[in-house]
Amino acid sequence: MTPDYIDPRSGATFPLDQPRWCGEERAPLLLTPLPGLTREQIDPATRSLWRYRAAFPLKPDNPITLGEGVTPLIPGTVAGVQVLLKCEWFNPTCSFKDRGASVMLSLLRAQGVDHVLEDSSGNGGAAVAAYAAAGGMAATILAPESTSPAKTLQMRAHGASVELIPGSRQDTADAALVRSADIFYASHNWHPFFLQGTKTLAYELWEDLGFRAPDNVIVPCGAGSNVLGCEIGFSELLRAGQIDFLPRIFAAQPANCAPISAAFLAGSDEPVATEITPTMAEGTAIARPIRLREVLGALRETRGGAVALTEAEIGEAMLDLARVGIYVEPTCAQVAAAFGKLLGTGTVTAEQTTVLVLTGTGLKATPRIAELMGIAL
Repeated sequence: MTPDYIDPRSGATFPLDQPRWCGEERAPLLLTPLPGLTREQIDPATRSLWRYRAAFPLKPDNPITLGEGVTPLIPGTVAGVQVLLKCEWFNPTCSFKDRGASVMLSLLRAQGVDHVLEDSSGNGGAAVAAYAAAGGMAATILAPESTSPAKTLQMRAHGASVELIPGSRQDTADAALVRSADIFYASHNWHPFFLQGTKTLAYELWEDLGFRAPDNVIVPCGAGSNVLGCEIGFSELLRAGQIDFLPRIFAAQPANCAPISAAFLAGSDEPVATEITPTMAEGTAIARPIRLREVLGALRETRGGAVALTEAEIGEAMLDLARVGIYVEPTCAQVAAAFGKLLGTGTVTAEQTTVLVLTGTGLKATPRIAELMGIAL
């Protein structure tokens, strides 16, 4: 059966052969369920996430690839317990966003799109800029004026047109919606093709672990693309008979900007009142995630949960990881702090297989880390 775009809230579907980033009245879209793949369908000769191309809705002959995916899964100790660290900063632009950018832009180019618009607090924009450059596409990136210079410089170096927007991350997203009338909106938060890239994290963990599922996966969560990607990927593997259960997925958010955690803990499918203030975890500072209901559904479907973390907890976790050789940005250090709290409540246990997804390098957050350490640059 040919997949379609689907509005999961109304059930409306749209054909996949036309470029589209939203449904009617700007409803966020997913894709109709795909069958997944078996281990025999993996292409072992391809050392990138395109080894799983059999699981994608479209299969372009010449995908835009820079060798993304196939990132290390290494043992580590957090809160005195052995865990597995998925080192996503080994991706070409040093964050997990390369997974989504490679698949999204490859499929959009196959649909005839040659100029894309993105809004980002940094890593998503860097990934879209890089893959657009690799694919001969033009890119316009809107970013908050507070974005780390290392990230905006990377976007500019790839040839993207970068515009800094005053105000919050949400102000930047709102500005992008206005500009989407003129440039195709290839948003890592909106476009369902991006989730087809992030679902490869699930496929890769399955392969890393000898074709079995972990018990728990803890991810930093802003808009929820890794939560949804993991739920989609593991659900496809379950559908294909390749795993026996869905891993529990846990979302780690800064308490200063935790709309998903607040709604989950309140047992709500809708936004709940929560104060939004600045956070060092800039990559997860999404005040109004567009797929809130779907992310909450993924957390509940997998029997996972959400954890909100103070700035002090995030900073301490970042420095603790650095002092054992793992240099990541505060955004993804949240998963280590979240693991400690989940362990303390007995929600996860030491004997379970738990994966902490470390989504981006500390090299992109130099000013924030210097401030955390009390060092003047």
